[in-house]
Amino acid sequence: MLPIPNSIQPLEGEFRLEKMTFITCNQDALFEAEKLGKQLGIPVQVSPAVTNSIHLELHSAFENQEAYRLEIHSDGVRIFASGAAGLFYAGITLLQAGSSCAIIEDAPRFAWRGSHLDVVRHFMPLEFLYRFVDLLALHKLNTLHLHLTDDQGWRLEIKQYPRLTEIGAWRQQTRVGHELSENKTFDGQPHGGFYTQTQMRELVAYALERHVRIVPEIEMPGHATAALAAYPEFGNTKKAPEVAPNWGVFESIFSPEETTFAFLEDVLTEVLEIFPSPYIHIGGDECPKKEWQESAVAQSILKQNHLEDEEELQSYVVGRINTFLKSKGRKMIGWDEILEGGLVDGATVMSWRGEEGGIIAAKAGHDVVMTPGTHVYFDHYQTENPDLEPLAIGGCTTLEKVYSYEPIPAELTELEGQHVLGSQAQLWTEYMPNPAHVERMAFPRLCALSEVLWTKPESRDYMDFLKRLEPHLEKLNVNHFKNFKS
Repeated sequence: MLPIPNSIQPLEGEFRLEKMTFITCNQDALFEAEKLGKQLGIPVQVSPAVTNSIHLELHSAFENQEAYRLEIHSDGVRIFASGAAGLFYAGITLLQAGSSCAIIEDAPRFAWRGSHLDVVRHFMPLEFLYRFVDLLALHKLNTLHLHLTDDQGWRLEIKQYPRLTEIGAWRQQTRVGHELSENKTFDGQPHGGFYTQTQMRELVAYALERHVRIVPEIEMPGHATAALAAYPEFGNTKKAPEVAPNWGVFESIFSPEETTFAFLEDVLTEVLEIFPSPYIHIGGDECPKKEWQESAVAQSILKQNHLEDEEELQSYVVGRINTFLKSKGRKMIGWDEILEGGLVDGATVMSWRGEEGGIIAAKAGHDVVMTPGTHVYFDHYQTENPDLEPLAIGGCTTLEKVYSYEPIPAELTELEGQHVLGSQAQLWTEYMPNPAHVERMAFPRLCALSEVLWTKPESRDYMDFLKRLEPHLEKLNVNHFKNFKS
């Protein structure tokens, strides 16, 4: 089983599906029962538990909506949970456990368990997003952080601003080789694509049925080149940049004018209508300040608001967006640069430049998601010998290193540690041109992270994980890195 449950009590005997086996449930559990019935190919009926049935029942035995109790006896299976997610995860465990009898009591260690996916640097077909949701759900991961906008493309239809996808979704060509290599060549092939709002709504609904929430990321105030290529009036120079054909950090950023805030709020209004996630990611990372330093308008706004410098101006911009999102009943989350110039009220920090930003935020009473490049950036190489692997951005994050990760830093007290919501993998796709390559970079490292985030440390063992991993990967039927033991 993977991730390994927190408590397994083996019992004598086996449970086997027979021709007369069916699923029973109480009325509240019917939806989850029908999903499990489809997977097992057996009928479902609302009734009390009977001999040789698989019975699902919702009741208030657990505080955690994702917790469950699974009893596998030779004469029947009983599943109990307080929430639909608990029933769903119990079903996944049952499918993995097979016929072995046992009593399993289980609950996740962290509430935020997931993966980021960059669909900007390389556009990913919609079919792959559905497959990726399924892969997350099978590992009891509950969050897909979808990176939808950046310098190299804008991937979401915004009806009020059609040029965002007409212009911003397409670049003329793409960088060949590593960004740091001296030989700067391009493939000469246009690249792009976007998702319609209908497509995203349908994906969101599909994901929610599998208890995966999709957190959209709309980058601001930096990483805005594609948006400004479409609507240069919201930039500082008012000149349209080219949708970036290469990787890196670009100077084109949003102007802090009122017209820009109106634009961003219009965009976010449509985003909120598509994505019911309580969290909305606004990026906030890698924002060069050169254009603000040289802009008379930006400098005037800085002075009018009694701000010390451009760092505080960024905090002012982030604060305005935070206020807007709060007014709509949502929570703002951003990369740890949103700490610069002062962290705004109620913001959640995603700590990627190591753990320092997350530690600072947690000590200040803010929720954090730990995503340090040292352990959960899956665009890194998977062994110490990059010559044996396809081109990647750099770094080395082995399977064992992922499995060793502890999301709650030792520097935090027990109370401060409660602000650590969890963690997620980062899949930046500069060097992942297609779904097969994304899968190869994600797996098996995502398997390791799923166990880190679900299972308590005392119930985990790396060598045992490796024994369970190989048969798990065979059943998973996913493209994956195969030399993870070297």
